[in-house]
Amino acid sequence: MINKIGKVVKVGIADMNIVKAPGVIRTSGLGSCVGVILYDESSHTAGMVHVMLPDSSLAKADIINKAKFADTGIQGLIADLEKQGIRPSRLKAKMAGGAQMFQFKSGSDLMKIGPRNVTAVKEQLQRARIPILSEDTGGNSGRTIEFDPATFLLHIRTVNKGEKTI
Repeated sequence: MINKIGKVVKVGIADMNIVKAPGVIRTSGLGSCVGVILYDESSHTAGMVHVMLPDSSLAKADIINKAKFADTGIQGLIADLEKQGIRPSRLKAKMAGGAQMFQFKSGSDLMKIGPRNVTAVKEQLQRARIPILSEDTGGNSGRTIEFDPATFLLHIRTVNKGEKTI
């Protein structure tokens, strides 16, 4: 999964960053979290946000980490890419994660953070008119993902399920 030419930009949990080819961008620890990649093919630039929760209204503090939430994280990443000279109308998206890591007896939708994160990310991307070209979401296994803005390929390593590229 490592691009031998460029650097690897790491994105932590509730974090976001941007990379230009020949670098690649990677995050690990995607359980119920969703890794969202926004990229521009013409400039070979990509940004990634590691979303933990669906909505910033869940924040308990006045000052929030915008990368933590689907609503503020996607908008923040779009704004950061705009600062790099990329028009939002040129962006495309890929995403992975959103697993249901634990089974709850109550069956409450409130506890289904993974599926709620996936839905929230899709709503934000639709609102921003950014097409999702591919996704690997759901299930009950954690993932590590790496995106290469030179090839526009998202490499996914899923715990106990091997690797694939979308």
